Amino acid sequence: MLIPRTAQATIERLARGYPVVAVTGPRQSGKTTLVHSMFSDRPYVSLEDLDEREQAEKDPRGFLARFPEGAVLDEVQRVPSLFSYLQTHVDQERRNGLFILTGSQQFDLLSSITQSLAGRVALVPLLPFTLDELVAGGFVPPDLAVLLFTGFYPPLYDRGLDPGIWYGNYVRTYVERDVRQMINVRDLSAFQRFVRMCAARSGQLLNLTGLAQDCGITHNTATAWISVLEASSIVHRLQPHHSNFSKRLVKTPKLYFYDPGLAAWLLGIQDAGQLAIHPMRGSLFETWVVSELLKARFNQALPSNLSFWRDRGGHEVDVLIERGALLDPVEVKSGQTVAADSFSGLETWREIAGSAAGRPWLVYGGDRRQRRSGVEVLPWREIGELTATLAG
Repeated sequence: MLIPRTAQATIERLARGYPVVAVTGPRQSGKTTLVHSMFSDRPYVSLEDLDEREQAEKDPRGFLARFPEGAVLDEVQRVPSLFSYLQTHVDQERRNGLFILTGSQQFDLLSSITQSLAGRVALVPLLPFTLDELVAGGFVPPDLAVLLFTGFYPPLYDRGLDPGIWYGNYVRTYVERDVRQMINVRDLSAFQRFVRMCAARSGQLLNLTGLAQDCGITHNTATAWISVLEASSIVHRLQPHHSNFSKRLVKTPKLYFYDPGLAAWLLGIQDAGQLAIHPMRGSLFETWVVSELLKARFNQALPSNLSFWRDRGGHEVDVLIERGALLDPVEVKSGQTVAADSFSGLETWREIAGSAAGRPWLVYGGDRRQRRSGVEVLPWREIGELTATLAG
């Protein structure tokens, strides 16, 4: 069964206004399935196919001439030289929605688009499913631990695969292969250790020096490998808010995985029961909440408007959502009950931020909707109410 994607309406709208639409995101996030179903009347070409790639590289004009009515071109970052010819082609045709591109390696794809297709292409980052998409597709999670352990990659739901087996194959087949394509990794075991160490730091401040030391690699190598994981849409860095609400502001970004299920597998968690009592449960829950907020923006082809706030005195707000001149603070608690001290970070920040303080939220691992101390307390199943505020 094909689960409807929120991004579909965005892609349809952009295809009416741009000659090229590029759908990016991690491998196996559903890019090909989505554009194939949306543009089923178009020829589909995967540039992972050696024969197709060879023609696109050696005879780009002849390759594009095969598609007078446009096409879906999958994994286009494999032929970066094609982009300048695409520019000439769409400029001559002067038609919107001509080519739909997909790509999973942001380094090559975004640099090529910036150089050749600026002003002609609309970008839509597609991450794995949101909770609302799963629920709409009939996949109602039995509990929070199962949701976090399983994660959100489409094959786990479309084909009912075992998460432990699938994630192992995913890392070997895609993540490690992409690394070899982008950079020369001489010691694959060191990279594997690095990725697992990153999973253990999801939701924490990113100390690259400490991470490099723990993995036995140089700081420069750690920097390069983090960039590769970002380019493959495996991890992202959440930046601290730039406004100086405190002179002792922490300026280090926080590291997050895009998917809690992948992070759980890298941590060696073998089932939902283990995750329920695992010391990383809170971090994985926060990882998921942040990813849901990002998906809400990306599904509308909007950039992230998220940051966090922490000062050196230990005061912190997990997420700030920028809405014009206002900043909505969001606190994340994985417990099933909300203690009084859960609001301390929100209260401190609201005092410091003053007129910049927007609507406060707290997302927690329980089931009962509440409103306490002027804060909207949302159970995890109702996170869609918060993500709806990020749609622009």
